[in-house]
This record gives sequence, structure tokens and C-alpha cells, in this order.
Amino acid sequence: MRKKLLFVISLSVLMLSTGLVMESRALPSSYQETPSLYKRLGGYDALAAVTDDFIVRLATDKSLGRFFTGASKDSQKKIRTHVVDLLCQATGGPCIYIGRSMKDSHAGLGITEADWTAAAKHLGDTLDKFKVPAAEKAEVFKIVGTLKADIVEKP
Repeated sequence: MRKKLLFVISLSVLMLSTGLVMESRALPSSYQETPSLYKRLGGYDALAAVTDDFIVRLATDKSLGRFFTGASKDSQKKIRTHVVDLLCQATGGPCIYIGRSMKDSHAGLGITEADWTAAAKHLGDTLDKFKVPAAEKAEVFKIVGTLKADIVEKP
């Protein structure tokens, strides 16, 4: 019994010391994981700040504000939450988007190519305001670009 106990203790010490040695060694830079876009953008609070600025730009734009007219305060909060969660999930963050599909969310709004272009300019201006680096900005636009076919109804 005592030999078995000593064996278990010895094995545990060996495993623990090996684990500590392995943890203390840094991986070569070629093996280190690139941080997610979510982390490179600054995380949840940064995405929320970008979303707030972007939505204000859209809502106060003379040609795009019509899409926000009549939305209650509760609906406005829900839209904001969905946008943040969608961006968070799409950039590799811990959020889960539970809203409707982009096609269902924008169906019947008659969003045109010109509307899309104006919104994209506002997004670019927002990202510039927050000094998002060019590489990350391009990644955001790539992600957003995948939604275009489901949002734009009229060429």
C-alpha cells in the first residue's frame, strides 16, 4: 500500500514538474496564435463604442435616417444590441448573435446600392474616428461585405 502511495505521489510530482517546465517554455513565434480580430479591435467595449457612433451617423444621415424613423427606444436598444453581438461574433469574440437573419431583418426596407455605399462610408468614418488600423479596417469591411447580398434589395 505504501509503495503504491509513493508511486502515485512520485508520478504526480513528475507530471506537475513536467507541466510547469512545458508551460514556462515559450512557443516559437511561428507557432504563436494571432489574436482574433475581436481582440485586435479592443474587445466588447470598443465594438460597442464603434456601434454607437455608427448608428448615430446612420440615424442622423438625411438619406438613411428614414430607416430609423418610428423605432421606439426599446427597438433602438435592441438594434444596437444585435449589431454589437453580430460584430462581436463575426470578429471572433465570445458573443452569440441571436437576431434574425440579415435578409429577414432588412426585407421590405428597399435598401439600395446608394444606401449601402453611404452606410459603408459612415462605417469607414467611424473606424477612422477610433483610429482602427488599416489591416483591421479591411477585415471589418470584408466581414460586412459578406452581408451585402442579404441587405441590398435594389441595385
